[in-house]
Amino acid sequence: MPRRPGSNFTAINIMNSKIATLVLIPAAAIFIFASACNSTKNKPKTAEIKRYLYVAVPGIRDYLGYGGHGILVFDIDNDHRFVKRIVTKGFHPGGNPSNVKGVAVSVPLNSIFISTIESLQRIDLTTDKLVWEKTFEGGCDRMSISPDGKTMYLPSFEKGFWNVVDCVTGDVIKTIDVYKRAHNTIYGPAGKYVYLDDIASPLLYVADATKHELVNKIGPFDNFVRPFTINGKETLAYVTVDSLLGFEVGDLITGKKMAHVEVEGWETGPVRRHGNPSHGIALTPDEKEIWLADGYNMRLHVFSAASPYQQLTTIPLSDMPGWISFSIDGKYVYPSSGEVIEANTRKIITRLQDEFHDNVASEKMVEIDLADNKAVKAGNQFGIGGIR
Repeated sequence: MPRRPGSNFTAINIMNSKIATLVLIPAAAIFIFASACNSTKNKPKTAEIKRYLYVAVPGIRDYLGYGGHGILVFDIDNDHRFVKRIVTKGFHPGGNPSNVKGVAVSVPLNSIFISTIESLQRIDLTTDKLVWEKTFEGGCDRMSISPDGKTMYLPSFEKGFWNVVDCVTGDVIKTIDVYKRAHNTIYGPAGKYVYLDDIASPLLYVADATKHELVNKIGPFDNFVRPFTINGKETLAYVTVDSLLGFEVGDLITGKKMAHVEVEGWETGPVRRHGNPSHGIALTPDEKEIWLADGYNMRLHVFSAASPYQQLTTIPLSDMPGWISFSIDGKYVYPSSGEVIEANTRKIITRLQDEFHDNVASEKMVEIDLADNKAVKAGNQFGIGGIR
């Protein structure tokens, strides 16, 4: 049968085209594979997050025997071993280190703030250098910072007012008069309200964080309000009061006191510091338990956080507890006496020691997580619940 003109040329072209395709496909695949490898190679690695406990001292009055002066940093994931001491300011007029009254963190500003009786310091978390130190009329006490890291509510040192402070500059935005003795402060997780503890009043005060003015009062409780904490949804407050070995519960919505809970099976009496036996209370991040300080018997008592607030156990300590904090994940409990307690097992697994192997104790400590030497997350000093 005669062949059509050009048929050999067409067949050869088709064959060549197929061969070319077979050659090109592997080449393309190799190019894509190589590009993917280069992309993976050039992709920046995710920075490792390191968890540290920052402990401000002197954090029990101005006693230097509990760790000296400065901020002591401990590696949470390495048996809470000592890492470094950050040099701080904060001195009495005579030149001796002043009582640290509070510690708070602004992640957006990459800064830790330390209040002493006389002044407030802002310290950069990358350089460990002082950004500024400012004194305030009426002094300073235990403060709290807004969730966006921009605004601080700074109580005077047991005077009748709070200063609202710009965290960038330290300038006073507004002053809020309360009653007589400003003290502890919690900025609500939602950023709408701030809870103010005046220790000369049986009421817990609530300020509007936008208007910076009082809008509500919780209580009255059975005595003057001392350390307290709140749940994450800002519906409940767990309050310690003068002379009570125990705690009370307030409804942050209705303003009413809901419960009165006493520690059972333990006597109470005079304590070394603070005047009330239960100066320290914290809610576990999962909000299942309440941990309560017992300064008279040098213990922590653990309760269920659900009514009727069953008393679960007690843990002996080496010294009087005057405050309780938690790691962000709730795994570790930090009483101010310096022990590190594993929350689930209730066991003391170590205690904080400085570079000289001396025991460290402080009522002012907070977890800060760093990546590439910058803050990415921070806990709080108040044992606030973590359910939002």
